[in-house]
Amino acid sequence: MTTAAAALDRFVRAVDDEHLGVYGVTVRIGADTASHRWRSDDRENLYSLSKGVCAIATGIAIEESLLALDTTVGEVLPELVSGNAVEPVTLRQLLTMTSGIDFPWFGHQPVPWPDLAAEMLSHPAVSGRFQYSDASTYVAMRMLGARAGDVRDWLIPRLFEPLEIDNPQWHRCPLGWIIGGTGLELRTEEVARIGDLLLDRGRRRDRRIVDPAWIDGLHASWIDTGRPPPMDRYGLATWAGPGDAWRLEGRYGQFVVVHHDSVVTITGHEEEGEDRLSALAVEVTA
Repeated sequence: MTTAAAALDRFVRAVDDEHLGVYGVTVRIGADTASHRWRSDDRENLYSLSKGVCAIATGIAIEESLLALDTTVGEVLPELVSGNAVEPVTLRQLLTMTSGIDFPWFGHQPVPWPDLAAEMLSHPAVSGRFQYSDASTYVAMRMLGARAGDVRDWLIPRLFEPLEIDNPQWHRCPLGWIIGGTGLELRTEEVARIGDLLLDRGRRRDRRIVDPAWIDGLHASWIDTGRPPPMDRYGLATWAGPGDAWRLEGRYGQFVVVHHDSVVTITGHEEEGEDRLSALAVEVTA
């Protein structure tokens, strides 16, 4: 059986040999964990890996009966969709990027509208096709915010404090809501605790944070995205692969890759070899 230290050594040597832009990595296999850093462990924007945290938040909210996956935008945000054909769009569709609303906005772009959610929901839902967008997760978190208040503050006692993540920051829109689909800033070791939560199916040590069935459901079925691998299948804010792994992924090489009894957490800034990083996470834990 591969040890975490052996897997880490293989990963580090490959990163160095291939000149990949990694800040830090944590490898866990079973209960065995090993880490390595190339630079100080500062909080960095996780980009779309933030979507996975939104999915965990959704699972907690469902367990508290605040929402359901089939809850519609019209039920929760009626003031934004009154008389609009997007009223039936569900939370599930927003998290799986299948609302059919043609609005490919991302968090590195400015928000020129008074209300980002209102702007997205002013566009018609033309089909259930896949379209990846930070705005989709933003609207999902606006739905949660309508029931729970500020989502970041609501998550502090439910997720961040149990994971010993102190005072996390999340980029916000001009109205003060978290962007959701991007902009959560954490250290590598803090992201690794989210990886542990996924591997342990919703538990942190002896505390149950989210229903294990919800964690299983994040990667239970996949939507064909029409893209080439490894971006060809999408779940509930998760990606399939490489191989039989599944992952959270953010721009420039932010990863949590779950593979059987292992999880590899990576942060960095790699503009060309992102796919290589996720493949490497699976290779070293095979």
